[in-house]
Amino acid sequence: MNTTHFITAAFQASWQLLVQAAPYMVFGLVVGGLLKIYLSPDYVARHLGSGRFSSVIKAALLGIPIPLCSCGVLPAAATLKKQGANKGATAAFLISTPESGVDSISITYALLDPIMTVARPVSAFISAMAAGISINLLQKPASHPEPTPPLPAAQSSCGCLSSCSMPVEKKEKQPGILSKLGKGLHYAATDIWGELAGWFFVGLLAAGFITVLIPDEAITNYLGGGLSSMLIMLCLGIPLYICATASTPIAAAFILKGVSPGTALVFLLVGPATNITSLSVLLGLLGKKATALYLVAMAGIAVLCGLVLDLIYFSLGISASAIVSERSDILPESVSLAAVLILFLLSAHPLMTAIQKWTVKKKSGCKC
Repeated sequence: MNTTHFITAAFQASWQLLVQAAPYMVFGLVVGGLLKIYLSPDYVARHLGSGRFSSVIKAALLGIPIPLCSCGVLPAAATLKKQGANKGATAAFLISTPESGVDSISITYALLDPIMTVARPVSAFISAMAAGISINLLQKPASHPEPTPPLPAAQSSCGCLSSCSMPVEKKEKQPGILSKLGKGLHYAATDIWGELAGWFFVGLLAAGFITVLIPDEAITNYLGGGLSSMLIMLCLGIPLYICATASTPIAAAFILKGVSPGTALVFLLVGPATNITSLSVLLGLLGKKATALYLVAMAGIAVLCGLVLDLIYFSLGISASAIVSERSDILPESVSLAAVLILFLLSAHPLMTAIQKWTVKKKSGCKC
């Protein structure tokens, strides 16, 4: 493959990844807007901002049922962090959410077997816990100020609670549901996506080049089972983009071709939880050290859970069964293309702003 063909193929792969990721990213922005509406900064700071263990447990449990992929979860996680969640809780949510979900659990039950159906969300919770707690223990979380309760301020100004903390005009200013929804979506489209857009498209291009570099034959040739096959699956799964729902038919195909259920579980955990696009965003969201801890803890727990799962199948004398679904496209193409158009429209302003800032910085010679 010459250079021109390679670049063309890489951009085509990036486009395909964008088409796959766009609906989930738009859905993630909507979820981020809803979180902004219904989760106040005080509530998030109280439950996910303090406590190195309890905040991680709550965030991991919160993410298990939510059907978001590794790209779609980024806006929701960015909202939680902006609302006061610590880095460990944010990382736990970032792992448990794309690794599991009510949709992927149901498809796992349909295509695989009950053991894998149970192992998938349990392993997602364990890996999220390990990563979140590691980040909170090994990297001191930024000190968040305690949530400032509104009542003392009212007391200090007038010395009473009943008549001053609940004025009549406060009830009149309560916005309606549509008004709240509009504000939440505006926040998601401007504040959240404004921070993620540049990282997302840079990572998308990198993912396209990596997709072209890895041949299809390498996925099934050396994955019969054991630690070595799981390590290979880590190397393949971490940079590639695939959502939890779409990864399930591929895992079923792997098992039919002789891949061990533990190795397939590693793919089901690592594939949806990471990709080169989300990792590029994580660097800006969590920082280098927390992102490294995120990867190490998640990869280590994924391999450990894979080894345990193989041991369970072996000790019970059960052969992993799978029914390969012929349908790989989860969403209609028209929906995906509409989502791509929405992302392009939302990205115009933040990308132009970023380019202008970069141009001004270059002209002024600023290195800060």
